[in-house]
Amino acid sequence: MKVFVYFIGKVRDQHAQALTEEYLKRTTRYAPAQAREVKPEALEFLDRHPSAYKIFLDPAGKQLPSPNFAALVGKLEDEGRDLLFLLGGHDGLTEAQRARADLLLSLSLMTWPHELARAMLAEQIYRAFATLRGHPYPR
Repeated sequence: MKVFVYFIGKVRDQHAQALTEEYLKRTTRYAPAQAREVKPEALEFLDRHPSAYKIFLDPAGKQLPSPNFAALVGKLEDEGRDLLFLLGGHDGLTEAQRARADLLLSLSLMTWPHELARAMLAEQIYRAFATLRGHPYPR
């Protein structure tokens, strides 16, 4: 399993970006993980991952407690599927982007700056893998 995280737009807060990078770096202990920034109109990167399970972040998406999210990651890992995440820009996702998702996921009912949402997503990905491996971090 490989983890691909795509962010629409440019990061402004370098401190939040450092958190994002740290959690994705920790994730690589368990699975290859990489993040990239993409332009809002670009969808061609999705075609490079035809069999990946696509989780797109959306305020109206499903909310999952961290243990349930970890269980989903574990199920997909058992199936040998890659994971692809997409976090929209300040205007959110378009209908065309939403239609390409296997799961629309909400991090919270609260509104967060996109830089913090990036860090929160990266942390939850790491938390899921740490949970699956019995690491004490999630306690």
